[in-house]
Amino acid sequence: MSDENVSPLQHLIEVLRLGTPSDYRNHTYLNGESLYFPTGRVYGGQVIAQSLIAAARTVPEGRLPHSIHGYFIAAGDIHQDLLFDVESLRDGRSFSARRVNVTQAEGAILTAIASFQEAGQAGVEFSDPMPADLPDPESLTSAKELMAPFAGKSPFADYYAQRSPFDIRHITPTVMLRPDRESADADSGRQMVWMKADGHADVPQEMHRAMLALGCDQVMMEPVLRRAGLSIATPGISYASIDHSMWWYRDVDINDWHLYVQDTPTAAHGRGLGTAKVYSRSGELVAVMAQEAMIRVPDPTMASKSKTDKSKAAKPTDKTAGTAAPARGAATQA
Repeated sequence: MSDENVSPLQHLIEVLRLGTPSDYRNHTYLNGESLYFPTGRVYGGQVIAQSLIAAARTVPEGRLPHSIHGYFIAAGDIHQDLLFDVESLRDGRSFSARRVNVTQAEGAILTAIASFQEAGQAGVEFSDPMPADLPDPESLTSAKELMAPFAGKSPFADYYAQRSPFDIRHITPTVMLRPDRESADADSGRQMVWMKADGHADVPQEMHRAMLALGCDQVMMEPVLRRAGLSIATPGISYASIDHSMWWYRDVDINDWHLYVQDTPTAAHGRGLGTAKVYSRSGELVAVMAQEAMIRVPDPTMASKSKTDKSKAAKPTDKTAGTAAPARGAATQA
């Protein structure tokens, strides 16, 4: 565990740096530790970010990650070290491909393919514009402030109030504390969130991209919950990331605000798909991502009931505030 005087952001940077690599034939091996997470299991965004850094340690200089596709195989134990096995698949004239297998004592927890591209290549260029007329992040309430009143009641509230390395500010009403009835009634999962590092990270570009991969995992399932009429605090809810894909198109500065424009096109069979476009504060579309997650509630009719039972829902006067603490031990992210 990190020293108490080390900030969550600095601890994240230390965890992402990994250990000294060793090579054998076409493989590179690195060890890594885990960040604290309330489930006691390895946080999905963390191991994706570490896999990206592990792969980046093996590619020719000047090549930056442009995509990663990962499958979560099993839950990992945060008290065990992680072994990253990076296989060099190909180094072409412009691209490098790597396979990363992550294991602990019980076996595999994640497998991923990452691709890297020589920086600065010319080609066609366009992007969807960032939504206009949005509130500045400074005018919104931070998740740290929202969760602080519940920190003594819920390990998840404590994590987001004190241990998260990111400052998260929802434009649409947060589903950390209660369902978004209005969105559920409209059958919509669309949400917008501002996020940045909570502090300053003086790190290379591949680390900025890896930190974006970790940060996005804190909000990627929320559109599915929003559209289903659920929240992170729904009693008995369990959820886990199944896979994660991400594409970077422009440089990232994790120290500045990024806007996540999110949605969910479908959910079925206990699985939901979340998507996001990530914009810099200046309006550049820097990254796109998709994540499928398992989401289960004890009563399969809970989501439909929460959509129709408006009479039991109190009308909040502040869409960023809530009255219920997140459920204890709810998440089961691998």
